[in-house]
Amino acid sequence: MSQTAYRTHHATDVTEALVGQKVTLAGWVDRRRDHGGVAFIDLRDNTGLVQVVIYDEEVARPLRSEFVIQVTGEVRLRPDGNENTHLATGKIEVVAENIEILAKADALPFQVSTALENESENKLPGEDVRLKYRYLDLRRPSMQHNLKLRSDMAKAARHALEDMDFTEVETPTFIKSTPEGARDFLVPARLVPGSWYALPQSPQLLKQLLMVSGVERYYQLARCYRDEDFRADRQPEFTQLDMEMSFVDQEDVMAMAEKVIAAIWKTAGYEVQLPLPRITWQEAMDKYGSDKPDLRFGNPLVELTDYFKNTPFRVFQAPYVGAVLFKGGASTPRRQFDAWQEWAKQRGAKGLAYVVFAEDGELKGPVAKNLSEEERAGLREAVGAEPGDAVFFAAGSRESSQLLLGAARVELARREGLLDPKKFAFTWVVDFPLFKPTDDPDDDDVAVGHSKWTSMHHPFTMPSKDWIDKFDKDPEHAMSDSYDIVCNGEEMGGGSVRIHRDDIQDRVLNVLGISPEEAQEKFGFLLEAFKYGAPPHAGIALGWDRTVSILAGAETIRDVIAFPKAGGGRDPLTGAPAPITDEQRAETGVDYDPDEE
Repeated sequence: MSQTAYRTHHATDVTEALVGQKVTLAGWVDRRRDHGGVAFIDLRDNTGLVQVVIYDEEVARPLRSEFVIQVTGEVRLRPDGNENTHLATGKIEVVAENIEILAKADALPFQVSTALENESENKLPGEDVRLKYRYLDLRRPSMQHNLKLRSDMAKAARHALEDMDFTEVETPTFIKSTPEGARDFLVPARLVPGSWYALPQSPQLLKQLLMVSGVERYYQLARCYRDEDFRADRQPEFTQLDMEMSFVDQEDVMAMAEKVIAAIWKTAGYEVQLPLPRITWQEAMDKYGSDKPDLRFGNPLVELTDYFKNTPFRVFQAPYVGAVLFKGGASTPRRQFDAWQEWAKQRGAKGLAYVVFAEDGELKGPVAKNLSEEERAGLREAVGAEPGDAVFFAAGSRESSQLLLGAARVELARREGLLDPKKFAFTWVVDFPLFKPTDDPDDDDVAVGHSKWTSMHHPFTMPSKDWIDKFDKDPEHAMSDSYDIVCNGEEMGGGSVRIHRDDIQDRVLNVLGISPEEAQEKFGFLLEAFKYGAPPHAGIALGWDRTVSILAGAETIRDVIAFPKAGGGRDPLTGAPAPITDEQRAETGVDYDPDEE
């Protein structure tokens, strides 16, 4: 709907078909250019730009960048040779007959002009400044594009789910604190002093209750909250596309999710070939050093544990030895190899061992002299290298070594320009362990329960069929019916078959060290519901901010969220979090002491 009280057309509605007609436009002054008695204004609205010609200097003189104006004038073709092929409206212009200033703008803290979007002088300020003036930052076309894409993706997901008979249901924001692997944000309950609500880390228990309620197919674009220590590309409040189904198994959920993903990607003009490929969790770790492997390029890890089983090199006398190929790396200067050591140390490793295969076949590098003649002779073939290549090694515990090599694999690809944001490599990662150790130094999730084991996903994940009868006897090796969807090295979402039998749930909680009394206190309402006929059910949730950022090609999820938080959960725009007054504090009841009653 273009026509309103302030305009007859949007900017990009003005085409050659309107030449000779009068139009009224409204928007911002993107920039002004003066040419000896004639001024040109680029008028911008949320559709794009149109050029306005002003012959009256008195009218043009007061106009500045980001003034809000209304323009009435006649559409004409631009003179020959003055067309702008980069603009949708580049063949026409509007000759102003009347301009009304609707709002003035002060001097800008940074330039948001569309005309400068791709020019070298357009240097954006730091992210804190962008977030402080987010309303200006959002005027930039790339940000407008991201918001529109996010909206279109939500529309496509809704249509796809509605076509599969899903029902959209909203779940509450104020709930009881339940264990889900991160810290809760807590809200004091003023009317019940000493008591607190928790903001949901996800609607996990609530959507399971909807399955018990007979909804059968539920979805929601749900707001979620996790009080985590600051990590790059995480937000304390985020959105997920939550989907749950009754009377289904893992295959049903994955097939449903693939249809949703294909519909989402189609909004941006991409056809996703279904079904999507799959890889087991173990294979992902062994081949790519990540449970969210980037498959836009090859170069899998090479395990060399057996190759070095009799090595004289003490560093390689380890439970695991692996390598990743550095194609063409032999020409790398020593100082750059030293920089790789610092790169590894920033990831908590002691360093990154390497050898170089010189063009003449000689093996060089700090590690080479420590290897036996037999090891040196067969190493190039073992790692699949050619003369002129190099190889990075990691040795130690299997998981930490694989994680280091996996990160090196991606960093090598990044430096080689192989991470094309317009290429999308999806895969399902399946067959996850049911539990993980709580003392894992590479894991910063909050442990669920009080034992040496915590849930790989969450405590309501069903053990796989082969492990139903024995998962609590061998937690280290127990497997689950869970699955992650990965795209371009990012975990886009994950889900699982849920436990619907109270006997299995009791045994899982026992492994986690959660007593029956604690279970009743924290989520007894769910256990109680299971006593009244819970259907088999399963589901998945897509991290919506992450999914949008992948399709948008954004470098950070903050660029696809209208008003994100900065580091540490700060909001430069509003100043949150902020102190409250003594009166507010007293009213909340946070200092309530029952002993004073």
